[in-house]
Amino acid sequence: MSNTGKGPSQRMLRVGEQVRHALAEMLQRGEVRDDLIEMTVISVSEVRMSPDLKIATAFVAPLGAKDDAAVIAALNRHARFIRGRMSPALRQMKYMPEFRFRLDTSYDNFQKINELLHSPEVARDLGQEDEDKE
Repeated sequence: MSNTGKGPSQRMLRVGEQVRHALAEMLQRGEVRDDLIEMTVISVSEVRMSPDLKIATAFVAPLGAKDDAAVIAALNRHARFIRGRMSPALRQMKYMPEFRFRLDTSYDNFQKINELLHSPEVARDLGQEDEDKE
């Protein structure tokens, strides 16, 4: 079954959402013993699964952290521990996925787009379109 040129399959999306939910719960319970991770609220916005479901790439946003990169590095250091702690929550999976953590920059992108849409130049251009329609 080839998935080239298409988005993720329904199975990849469903499993990714299950992994995201289990990962968020585990982080919320504070099971990872690392001062940086314990002191930071971490939002898990998305988990993308590889087609064979053996790699889970988690996109996380450390909220209120001074150094986002340090939090991501700490999560990646503890990836094997996290993988082991996730086994009970994901026992229906044939293989426990390898975890990779990446910084979620979608919030920053949304903010930039929002600022652009509210900039005077765009407002001026949108105003001209409205006048042309009348």
